[in-house]
Amino acid sequence: MSTELRHAVKQLYKTLIFIGREYPKGGIYFRDKCHAAFMKNKDVTDPAEIKMLISRGEYVVKELEALYRLRKYRTLRKRYYDSETFEETILKNIRYFDQK
Repeated sequence: MSTELRHAVKQLYKTLIFIGREYPKGGIYFRDKCHAAFMKNKDVTDPAEIKMLISRGEYVVKELEALYRLRKYRTLRKRYYDSETFEETILKNIRYFDQK
């Protein structure tokens, strides 16, 4: 494995461990799963396959970031808005304007 790929794999691992601290099931659970996934693929030597695995890992990072953003959005929405959902608000507004 080239030095560039080795660096990219290490950086991906560090990023995943850092992001996984806030995982809903706990940071230790995520760290163990992440470590197991990396150890499962430790014997891969084909650069094309390593790049594919790195891109899959980067996709997981993006999905985790989206999960955290969604959780933050839902928390803020509960804190500052009524308990009704967006769809309920739309239907209520449609009924209101239909009556006029």
